[in-house]
Amino acid sequence: MRLKNKSIIVTGAGSGIGEGIAKRLAEEGAAIIVNDINRTGGERVADEITAAGGQAQFVAADVTRSDDVKALVAAAVRHHGKLDVMVNNAGWTHRNQPALDVPEDEFDRCYAVNVKSIYLSTIHAVPEFRRNGGGSFINIASTAGVRPRPGLTWYNGSKGAVITTSKSLAAELGPDNIRVNCVNPVMNPFTGLGASFAGGELTEERLGKFRSTIPLGRFSTALDVANAVLYLASDEAAFISGVCLEVDGARCV
Repeated sequence: MRLKNKSIIVTGAGSGIGEGIAKRLAEEGAAIIVNDINRTGGERVADEITAAGGQAQFVAADVTRSDDVKALVAAAVRHHGKLDVMVNNAGWTHRNQPALDVPEDEFDRCYAVNVKSIYLSTIHAVPEFRRNGGGSFINIASTAGVRPRPGLTWYNGSKGAVITTSKSLAAELGPDNIRVNCVNPVMNPFTGLGASFAGGELTEERLGKFRSTIPLGRFSTALDVANAVLYLASDEAAFISGVCLEVDGARCV
């Protein structure tokens, strides 16, 4: 049990990559707060973790709202007595299209979910980490922040902001024994955002175009990402901070 007795929040855990992260960390003994704005999905994931013998509670919260994030952190402390790790997985993208065609409301939502959520989790989780003598943020960014593709310009920029912010926080919060790291997955088309990343229906032609850019010849899976998060959340990574771990089959080489 690599995460025994660790209290961990996973945002956006009601489906897709977040679900995979929550379940994998629970398998290794973590007590999980499953967060999502989708109550049905979040409750399902928490129930499935519990049914499998793990520890999980669902907490609904919008990661773009300060009061919600504050309540999310408080819920972890209430249920588990502390907070050890916060996995900022919740994300959003505009549809793949020319930069000038992206509506302002989609731009705003992209930056609110992807970037403002990091600000709010920092504001509300750091005081708890300091009380505990340390903690860990794991931010799910993207290869889009390292090697951006046309058509996703504003999403790419938001993930670049996550990467730079994470590195800066690692430097600033290190003296408090707070680690900050990123995981950068390559595209996983089989999440709720897959069609938006692709710019339309997930045809074999579209999938093949994206797959051809990945040297290992396949897309990332939720388990690929979850295993990277597991390492960064574990004590094995106690001296790892300020890194961005690409889970991308060499896409960014």
